[in-house]
Order: sequence, then C-alpha cells, then structure tokens
Amino acid sequence: MQNTEIACRFEEVARLLNEQAANPYRVQAYRHVAEILRRLDRPVVEILQQEGPAGLRRLPGIGENLARAIHELVLIGKLPILARLRGEADPMSLLTSVPGIGPVLADRLHHELGIDTLEELEAAAHDGRLTHLAGIGEKKLTGIMDSLATRLGRVRKSLRPVMTDEPPVAELLDVDREYRDKAATGQLRTIALRRFNPGDEAGQPILHTQRGERHYTVLFSPTTRAYCVGKTRDKVVVYYDGGQAEQQCTVMTSQRGPLTGKRIVSGRNGECISHYMLVMMKEHGPLS
Repeated sequence: MQNTEIACRFEEVARLLNEQAANPYRVQAYRHVAEILRRLDRPVVEILQQEGPAGLRRLPGIGENLARAIHELVLIGKLPILARLRGEADPMSLLTSVPGIGPVLADRLHHELGIDTLEELEAAAHDGRLTHLAGIGEKKLTGIMDSLATRLGRVRKSLRPVMTDEPPVAELLDVDREYRDKAATGQLRTIALRRFNPGDEAGQPILHTQRGERHYTVLFSPTTRAYCVGKTRDKVVVYYDGGQAEQQCTVMTSQRGPLTGKRIVSGRNGECISHYMLVMMKEHGPLS
C-alpha cells in the first residue's frame, strides 16, 4: 500500500470518530498519523521491511497501538477500527473465512461462545471450547488451528509479545451501563450496519467513552439468533486499549447459574460473582 492510501484510511477514521463525538484527543491522534504518513520521504512498507514495527514507533507521535494498526493495514489490507466505525464489522464473514467454518457454525461460535475475532477463535481452539461444539472433530479442529497459525502469524511476526491490560469487571460493567442507558434515551450517534439492514438505515448506537487513560468504543452485537428471538440489544461488544493492541470483550445478560438476570462479562464469570457480592455487601452490609 502507498503512504497516501494508508493516510486516507486514518483520515477517514479521524473524521468518523469526530462525527461520532469521540474524544478530541483521539481524533487528533489519527489525524496526526495521516499527516506524518503524507510527509514521509520513504514508503511505510520499506520502513517495515528494514526496521520492523520498531521503525514505525520511532516516528513522532506514533505509539504502540497506532504502529500496530499501520502494520496490520499494510499486511492484511484492513483496518478493523475503520470497518467498525463504518458499520461494516461482521464477525460472521471473518469466521467463515476460516476453512472448515460455514455460516451455521460461525453463528454458533459467535452466539454461544462470544467469538468475534480470529484471536478469540484461536484461544477457543486451544483451550478445548471448540471440541464441545457439534461438528468440530479432531480433523476439523486441527485444520482450523493450522489455518489460524498461518494467518495470525503474518501479523504477529516481528511484533513484540502483546501484553494484555484487562480492565476490572466493575469498569466494563459501568461502560456497558453507560452505553445501554444512553442508547435507550437516544443520546448516542448512530451508524448504519451492513448486516440485517437492507435499507442501510443508521440505527446502531455507538459510544466512545473513556475511563482514565483507557478509551472505549461500544456497540450492540446482534446475531442471527438474536434477531430471531427479538433480543438485538442485549449482547454488547466493548473495544478498549489493552497493552500493545486493541482488545475486546462481550457483555451480556446471564441466562443461567447464580448470576441469572445479571449483566456479565463473557469468560470472566468468577470475577463477576465477586463483583456482585461486593455490591451486595456495600448495599446490605457483610453477610452473617
């Protein structure tokens, strides 16, 4: 990709963030990247080939997250945040791009396991969650893991290990509360989703918010099953800065167990139970 093409993508991110009332400093960060790229006296591809991602981080005002975004855009031709802001983010298309995963299985992975990214799919393949889904035998699982190792290896190669910085459950649930409250009262800007939206109507609320130094982007995550049962505004996907790369998690209403009816962060049930116990103790005092 040419520098001007990369710069145009970052300029569009800045424009969309500005239109969606994101933090002005975040908007300016993406504008700054575009300006730096337009003024470079050599191609970004050349910098990556000769110096790796460290060469991008040495450019003025470009930190870990932005350098990684540039690197991924050059390698795979896509900028995830841009697709999300445009309303084009579609985990179904991403999951079905993996050999051995069709539309039905992709929907189950997305809805039942909360998988939206290839990294999450890889983790589920290694920790045994995929083996519990019908249709995923040993041969198919091996093929999925091999495919993911090849694709993700292209992006990870020469990157330093990604250190995740998970926000506390209480913070994530508070971001979820802010999003759903503002969405319910019409306080948020909306974007047009490509999925389930043949009329291209701007009806998906999007929230950009901040807790300390951590930036959040929040969206509802409707799935095929959610549309069938009329629960398109239950599952919420929260994107946030984490370590050297953007991370994401899913918040939803628990349908079983001790937290039935409570909002939980997928995959962090133990922490959610501890959180709600602390909330109860603050409200009613220590349990006797």
